[in-house]
Amino acid sequence: MTASTNHTAIVDRRYDFVFLFDVTDGNPNGDPDAGNLPRLDPQTLQGFVTDVCTKRKIRNAVAALASRRPGCSLYFQTQDALYEDRILNRLHQKAHDAQGLKDAEKPKDKADNTRKAREWMCQQFFDIRTFGAVMTTGVNCGQVRGPVQITFARSIDQIVPMEIAITRKSVTTDEEAERQAKSDGSITGTMGRKSTVAYALYRGHGFINPLLAKDTGFTNADLRLFFDAMVRMFDLDRSASRGLMALRKVVVFEHASALGSAPAHLLFDRVQVPELGPEKPPRKFSDYAVTIDREALPAGVKIYELPEQLDQLVAPLP
Repeated sequence: MTASTNHTAIVDRRYDFVFLFDVTDGNPNGDPDAGNLPRLDPQTLQGFVTDVCTKRKIRNAVAALASRRPGCSLYFQTQDALYEDRILNRLHQKAHDAQGLKDAEKPKDKADNTRKAREWMCQQFFDIRTFGAVMTTGVNCGQVRGPVQITFARSIDQIVPMEIAITRKSVTTDEEAERQAKSDGSITGTMGRKSTVAYALYRGHGFINPLLAKDTGFTNADLRLFFDAMVRMFDLDRSASRGLMALRKVVVFEHASALGSAPAHLLFDRVQVPELGPEKPPRKFSDYAVTIDREALPAGVKIYELPEQLDQLVAPLP
């Protein structure tokens, strides 16, 4: 039995991955500093999606897939979570109470309390065990550097954000209705704006560090849940404002050891998605040619394409 099929074992090898997703007639990640327009690199005019946005979608998928599974609670909760579960210091206090920790005066005792609280938080919360967290606010539970790190995703080609006017005939208050009332009794309605991208294919990168997995207790079961959530993150988190979004492909490079067999950037170079250029604006995924160079792979490196080969990477959870 290999580590990848032993769900309780700590992840003991390095993984690097490329992920591709697209959006059609939607806003993949609005910028609050720019009227919620799709985020844009002002120099290259490429769109980008932040790592925080991607991780939120993964968290939402984890909540749908494993909310009742022990150890799979979320530290950073979804918007529909209970009020008290979204106050972080209350969660920190739960860790201290669960471990029976008392106020300490000596630096050594304080450090010991923080260590025990930190261990409890890692055991209880999937996203802490995976992405890490800073838990030194008020009630101290220490800091965790997560084994899974994700970059910003950047569009292959330039994007052209659009603002589309929308209207509604409903009004919120009686006063608003009186102001908008016409002589025939109808209501003018309210004008609004909706920001979209006609089409864009985005590319992001991720890293899984087994040295940090050992510190947080990130297991092969967590690895499977992470990739399950990534594969389903758009299907389980639909929104009218985001249009049609789909994860198209995840290319995972599995190393044979904890230190790895090759630099990540050289492996990423094997996944090529040539841009189309401004003369041919993309409108669908098939406009692009995605190629993976599998020739002369470094010794100890295997390539998996998800979702098709997910079961080969990590066995399904029982």
